[in-house]
Amino acid sequence: MGTRESNEETSGTGRRALLGAAVLGAGGAVLGMAGTARADSARHGGGHGGLKGLPKPTIIGHRGASGYRPEHTFGSYQLALDLGADIVEAGDLVPTRDGHLVCRHEPEIGGTTDVADHPEFAGRKKTKLLDGVSTTGWFTEDFTLAELKTLRAVERIPANRPHNTLYNGRWEIPTFEEVLRWQDEQTRKRGKQVWIYPELKHPTYFRKQGLPLEERVAKLLGKYRKDRRTSPVILQSFEPTSVQRLHKLVDNPLVVLLSSADSRPWDFVETGDPRTVADLVKPAGLREIASYAQGIGPTLDLVVPRDAQGRLTRPTTLVSDAHRVGLILHPYTMRNENPFLPADFRKGTDPDAYGDVFGAYKAYFATGIDGVFTDQPDTGLLAREDFTG
Repeated sequence: MGTRESNEETSGTGRRALLGAAVLGAGGAVLGMAGTARADSARHGGGHGGLKGLPKPTIIGHRGASGYRPEHTFGSYQLALDLGADIVEAGDLVPTRDGHLVCRHEPEIGGTTDVADHPEFAGRKKTKLLDGVSTTGWFTEDFTLAELKTLRAVERIPANRPHNTLYNGRWEIPTFEEVLRWQDEQTRKRGKQVWIYPELKHPTYFRKQGLPLEERVAKLLGKYRKDRRTSPVILQSFEPTSVQRLHKLVDNPLVVLLSSADSRPWDFVETGDPRTVADLVKPAGLREIASYAQGIGPTLDLVVPRDAQGRLTRPTTLVSDAHRVGLILHPYTMRNENPFLPADFRKGTDPDAYGDVFGAYKAYFATGIDGVFTDQPDTGLLAREDFTG
């Protein structure tokens, strides 16, 4: 999740009936799907019945339990389940040169693997334009899967999580197919359905390189019979046209990710669509999203903005506006460490010290959000217990 987690990377209404209906549903009509939300509701069965068993607010392990282990590793995914996460965001999906899908936060892997320590790959270092941003490093699309499997994952933000560096080098890069098998294995072992929430990264960028993501994702989901309306796989992307493409290929629940209000989805930039995220979160924009998706994943700042000092202000109308058109909201990302919290919930100045994250959870849960992505799922579960208990 979250190429564009701007602020977060750099620095009693929760129990009302409407929200219960949004995720838990009635008569199998779940995930807040309005009767008029999809023109082809017959094909999609009028809802996503499999989600009705998920607790509210739903706690989603962001890239696994990335507050405790290097992200997008089986160590991180496994720990998220062990800690009790309702869903694991197993997979920010990017392709290899030979067309496999692997799980990395970004196609540039210099900050999440030990590739810089491999002299045989020194010549692969390049500078590319990634969604309009000049980016230097090593890119998954320049490696075969076999080559990527020689690398090992490392902690992405060691300044904030020095304890995670203990696990540098322990795990390899997982493929999406391995994740789908792992999901089935864990479901059998635990006697409880395991849910995953993969994200398609930079779809326009990769389509232009002849490595389209949507068709590859759909093919794998079909192979494992996980492309249905009741399948325990929710798909997400920051590019609305990518979600629209998925809508035609699979029956899975779909979510449009939304970055800062003044940003434009990169597919909009490429096609000349002048709209910004601020336009998409207006009632008309939300109605359009509801015609092909079941939810949105907004940055937390779109739910409760921060002032110039970084403190929380009054909530926007996004939650009620989205629910009105049948969309659920799974905002991102809750993290325990000071730099990622609103200023009014920080304690001291130590970048890896925890702030009053329970206070922050309470403020966000009170807006009526249906769930939240968190790097520390155990903290999120305790916060939910406080809020609903």
